[in-house]
Amino acid sequence: MAKVKIKPIGDRVLVKHLEEKEQVRGGIIIPDSAKEKPQEAEVIALGTGKKDEAGKLSTFEVKVGDKVLISKYGGTEVKIDDVKYTLVREDDILGILA
Repeated sequence: MAKVKIKPIGDRVLVKHLEEKEQVRGGIIIPDSAKEKPQEAEVIALGTGKKDEAGKLSTFEVKVGDKVLISKYGGTEVKIDDVKYTLVREDDILGILA
C-alpha cells in the first residue's frame, strides 16, 4: 500500500471507495454518471482521535484496512495523485463489513 500524503485530524477517517463491478441491466451498460456513489470503502488512515469532555482521547472502533459501510452523503471527497478518497467522521461509518 502506498503512503498517503494526507493525515486526518480529530475523529476523521480517510477511506477509499471500493470499486463496484460494472452494472449491466438487460444488456445495457450503466454509464458512470448514472451510477450511485458506492457506500463500501476501505479505511486508509485514522485521525488523531476525538476528545471527550474530560479531554481524554477516545479510541477508534475501526482500524486501517477494515472494509466499512459509510453514510451515502457523508464526508468530503479529495483527490490525491489521481486517486479519489473521502474524509469522513467516524460517526459517518455505519458498520464494519465482515
